[in-house]
Amino acid sequence: MEFKDNEAIYLQIAGYVSELILRGKWPPDSKIPSVRELAGTLQVNPNTVMRTYELLQSQEVLYNKRGIGFFVAPAAEAQVQAARRERFLSQELPEVFGTMLLLGIGLPEVQRRYEEFKNAQSQPLSATTSL
Repeated sequence: MEFKDNEAIYLQIAGYVSELILRGKWPPDSKIPSVRELAGTLQVNPNTVMRTYELLQSQEVLYNKRGIGFFVAPAAEAQVQAARRERFLSQELPEVFGTMLLLGIGLPEVQRRYEEFKNAQSQPLSATTSL
């Protein structure tokens, strides 16, 4: 994972964990990597991962079974999706709109390209594509 300079590392890791949950890689009630395991994988200090897990626990995305580890909360996907949706609509979308205005890009062009993007995402993998 490559970290950006403009956001705290523990928040970037929280985004990474959240994405794994949204993509179904870490389903509800599944045990997730320990603090030390994830720290080793991401090559960060275990305290940073602990801070991430504590944040996600306070947001009811993760829960801790004392002595066993952290698990994905049953409603984690809905929690993550709601938080990400709000952040996108309130912070990121206004920036996109500003750029569109500056570049003279209208909603019809964005709609067309969005439909193309959705169609490309739903295409099955070809036989020549390797996983």
